[in-house]
Amino acid sequence: MANARKLRILVAKPGLDGHDRGARVVARAFRDAGFEVIYTGCHQTPEQIVSTAIQEDVDLIGLSILSGAHRYSFPRIMELLKENNAQDISVIGGGIFPLEDIPTLKAAGIKELFEPGAKLSDIIDWVGTNIIPRREAE
Repeated sequence: MANARKLRILVAKPGLDGHDRGARVVARAFRDAGFEVIYTGCHQTPEQIVSTAIQEDVDLIGLSILSGAHRYSFPRIMELLKENNAQDISVIGGGIFPLEDIPTLKAAGIKELFEPGAKLSDIIDWVGTNIIPRREAE
């Protein structure tokens, strides 16, 4: 398994949410853990996020949102992945979610949700345990 490809993770901020400190901290933690990381910056549409994920051949999309638009943007991203035959790209989310929204988001296909206060080590451990590279290194 010495030739195994590193996990490639896209960290994205959908919608008008401009508070990206948490996303940047998580992106840096992923990088420090040995994952390859692409960070989109703020104000990305679901279409931009999915397009970038496909172009960059990522294994995981990590969405960060604090604006409350998760009920639209997260399911829309899942729809777009399916429309583009890229539903093998896993998606996780971080941010503020009302407890009653969590089952709906997971039913839409979001693998895991991390709320404020989640330990970086727990996020990294979850990703390392639950996400595998979609393709091996060539």
